[in-house]
Amino acid sequence: MQAEIAIRGAGPVGCVLALLLRAAGRAVCVLERRSRAAPAPLLRPIALSYASRLILERAGAWQALATTPIEEVRVSQAGRLGRTRLSRDDAQLPALGYVIDYAALAGALRARCGLAGIGIEFGEDTASAGDARLTVHAEGSSGDAREHRYGQDALLALVDAEPRAAHVAYERFTSDGPLALLPLAGHYAAIWATAVARASRLAAAPEPEFLDALTATFGMQAGRFTAVRDRCTVPLALRVRETRIDERAVYVGNAAQTLHPVAGQGLNLGLRDAWELAQALRGAGDAGDPARLRAFAARRRLDAAATIRLTDALARLFLGSNRGAGTARGLAMIALDSFAPARRFFARRMIFGASALP
Repeated sequence: MQAEIAIRGAGPVGCVLALLLRAAGRAVCVLERRSRAAPAPLLRPIALSYASRLILERAGAWQALATTPIEEVRVSQAGRLGRTRLSRDDAQLPALGYVIDYAALAGALRARCGLAGIGIEFGEDTASAGDARLTVHAEGSSGDAREHRYGQDALLALVDAEPRAAHVAYERFTSDGPLALLPLAGHYAAIWATAVARASRLAAAPEPEFLDALTATFGMQAGRFTAVRDRCTVPLALRVRETRIDERAVYVGNAAQTLHPVAGQGLNLGLRDAWELAQALRGAGDAGDPARLRAFAARRRLDAAATIRLTDALARLFLGSNRGAGTARGLAMIALDSFAPARRFFARRMIFGASALP
């Protein structure tokens, strides 16, 4: 059967979109330029929001995933007053989110595509989308996106602690950048944004030196750090494509916007892109109809713009050691911690996107 919709990119966003479209009766194929045997990243922790769980459930993919739920997030800033806690009770949900490694998520979604009869073509010879009526770009950062390099790298690592990680995630803002610890199968997945040279040093440091640096930055609120493995670094940048549509083409996920990892919004925003596009194409006679694509782009504008601004602001505003700014941030966190309706709104905004706005 000739595919009417060709999806370029077999990552989570591309696969979820393919599953949603197939469930709606559309003929789809997935094209992945990397070879099937391409090595997976050493570690890439992903925090899925509860809204992303709902999307994955509707795509028929949630039950196969082995995830660690996040029931509470504790936020603080190093060397300054102020902290806040967001819980699943604030959001009135079973969990704020779920943690999984990217390779496990991508593998499970590709397997689900296979069970659904969706072909995935691997390798450089998949460049042509054939006679598809619509090409969806979900293959990663677009070459024509405008870019802001943050001057930081993310140091990723899997850390053991005593006691073992349960269902609490941590976000600690430092003068260098944010440090997140996400619970993952009894361990902590660390996402540590810091200066490029320091990230490189920490990635190569002997284990005791790394653990000492982590403790000095984070403190003991998660327990005593005992071991680390799977260290690697990733450059951090904000990339945003000026428009998410072209002639018979649409851009979703990282092909439309690549975000700083602070607050873990990137993939969740991409999955909302996939959900909205699948809804926009439901019942469409011509999947590449320009008016329908323009309507999709308009519907995604608020959520994307608000999420981009929020993550960019969090990445920038907590940098530096200015005492006055640090005090203001601390007071804001104390106010959020003290006002339940504000906590509920903020938690649901981070989970559901702009649909949580009044």
